[in-house]
Amino acid sequence: MASAFRKNVFYTIYRRSLIQQRTFSSDRNVFSRCLKHSKVVIAGLSTASFICLSAVYAKRNGIQVLHAGGEEDSEKKKTSPTYREMRFLQFASVEYKGVIYMTPQDFLESVTEEMPRPRIGRASLADGEVAGWLKRTPNRRYGSTKLFRNLHDKGLISYTEYLFLLCVLTKSKSGFRIAFNMFDTDGNQIVDKKEFLVSVEPVQDTTLLVHFFGSKGRDVLKYEDFHSFMENLQSEVIELEFLEFSRGLATISEEDFARILLRYTMLDSSNIEECIKRVRSRTPSEKGVSFEEFRKFCQFLNTLDDFSIAMKMYTYADQAVSKEDFQRAVFVCTGSNLSPHLVDTVFNIFDADGDGHLSYMEFISIMKDRLHRGSRSHLMHTQDKWTAFKYCIKNEMRTYH
Repeated sequence: MASAFRKNVFYTIYRRSLIQQRTFSSDRNVFSRCLKHSKVVIAGLSTASFICLSAVYAKRNGIQVLHAGGEEDSEKKKTSPTYREMRFLQFASVEYKGVIYMTPQDFLESVTEEMPRPRIGRASLADGEVAGWLKRTPNRRYGSTKLFRNLHDKGLISYTEYLFLLCVLTKSKSGFRIAFNMFDTDGNQIVDKKEFLVSVEPVQDTTLLVHFFGSKGRDVLKYEDFHSFMENLQSEVIELEFLEFSRGLATISEEDFARILLRYTMLDSSNIEECIKRVRSRTPSEKGVSFEEFRKFCQFLNTLDDFSIAMKMYTYADQAVSKEDFQRAVFVCTGSNLSPHLVDTVFNIFDADGDGHLSYMEFISIMKDRLHRGSRSHLMHTQDKWTAFKYCIKNEMRTYH
C-alpha cells in the first residue's frame, strides 16, 4: 500500500509539472510550486534525492519530462551539458566500446577533490580487461567501508550510476527505505537487476551491477543489503576526507575541520580565510576533532531538511539560534548529540559577531552547498561569488517562509 501510494504521488507531481511546462531541476522554487499543486509532502527525502529518484521512476514508466521554455530549451539542453555531466566527463578516465566510464577511484576523487589528477586522455579498455575487472568484483556480501578504495581503478561506473551514488551520499538514514522503495516497483521488498536499471534496453554490466546482482545478474537485493551499501559508501567518503587532513593522527585540528566544511561552498578564499582566522583566535588551545565527532557531524548534514523543520517548530524564521537550540535540534533529527566542543567549533566558524548565536538559515544554505559538493555555485553564472552566496541565501530563506 505504501509503495503504491508513493508511486501515485510521484506520478501526480509529474503530471502537474507537465501541464505547467515545468521541469524538476535544482531550483527549489520550481520544486516547491510542484509540491504546492500536488499538495503532498514526502518526509525524509531531500530535494536533490527526490528529483533524482523521481527522474528514475519517470524514465522507467515512459513519462516525458518537459523543460521550462519548451522545445527551444530542450534543444539548448542537448548542447549545454549540466554541471554533473561536466564533472563526470572531467573525472572519468576510461572508455569501453565508445562509452565513457568512471573507475571507483575516479568517483572518490570526484567527491573529495576539486580537480582530477593530471592525465593524457582516457584509457581505452579491451574486452578481456573489463571481463577480468568484473570477475574480481566482490559480491555484496563482502561489501565494506573500503570497497571503492580496494577496487581502486579496476571497475566501471556509468553516468547514471554516478548520479545514483551522489544521491546515496546525501541521503539520511531515514531516507534509505524511501530510496529502496523507489526501485522496488512491485513492492515485494526485493530489487532485482531489471528493477534497478533505469532503462529497459540492454546495458553493459558494470561494477555496481555485478556487486549487487552477481556475475549472472540473478541475485536480488534486499533492503538490508541496500542499507549496508549506502551506509558503507557514506562512511568511506567521510573517512577519506578525514584521513586527508589527519595525516595519520587520531584527530584533525579545529582549523582543518573548518576547511573541510567550507571548501565545497560558495564562499571565496578570502571569506573562508576569515572563518578560519575566527576559529584560530577563539581556540587558544587545540583539542582537535576526532573521527567519531566528524562522522556524526557529516551524518547530521544529511538531515538538513529535517533540521530546518525542527528549528522552525520553536523559532521564528529570522531568529538567531543558541548552542542549546542547535544541539536540541540535532538530537531530534539524528537521535544522538554532538559533543559540546564540536558545537563550539561550529559556532566559532559561523558566529561572526561572537554573540553565541547563529542564523540557522545562513548555516543551512552554506552547508547544503557543501553537502552537494558546491554544485549550486557552479550553476550561478557570476564572477562575484560573495554576491552569488548572498543571492543563494535569500532564495533559500524565501523557500522556508
